[in-house]
Amino acid sequence: MIKRLRKIKPLTLLILVLSSVVLFILPSHANSSVPAKKVDPVLKQALANAVADAESFADEFDAQVWLVDMSARLKRFIKDPKKRLKLLRMVHQEATRADISPELVISVIHVESAFNPYAVSYVGAQGLMQVMPFWKKELGRGDDNLIDLPTNLRYGCTILKHYLKREKGDWIRALARYNGSLGRTKYPEKVMNFWQKYWFVDHQ
Repeated sequence: MIKRLRKIKPLTLLILVLSSVVLFILPSHANSSVPAKKVDPVLKQALANAVADAESFADEFDAQVWLVDMSARLKRFIKDPKKRLKLLRMVHQEATRADISPELVISVIHVESAFNPYAVSYVGAQGLMQVMPFWKKELGRGDDNLIDLPTNLRYGCTILKHYLKREKGDWIRALARYNGSLGRTKYPEKVMNFWQKYWFVDHQ
């Protein structure tokens, strides 16, 4: 399975509280991007570059077949077709920008937040990809809203790509680093099981 993964190419707790939204508190596995004792300067720079990039990714023609396929799969989790397509477009854009597999990003989201953009973990990780708020302070971007879909995906995908490069394409170790559980395989195995069961696409 690892060989198959490597063949794939692969964004104070503060949120906007809406009267119609109930915060979803996640279990302990959702501690993505928990910082090490010292912030990795390479990752910090990668995030700074990513969040400063204002490219719009307007040309999505090549993604249409993928969008139709993934929308049908995502229906069981998100009923509204417009919301599904909106999320999938953004996932495809940010994953492509980071040069990682959109399907793996969806699998991470599936495990981290179950597609709830308002999810907040007990340690304060926020949004779809459960990004820790300390990154905003590190980047001097305190006004960034990690519940905002594009912002959360930009941070999450950049962090995930950094760890994949650091681990030389080893998804097990990269995912464990993303989750803050390096040395354990429970989280990476869960992500890859979701990928195999729900989201795998053979690009060949």
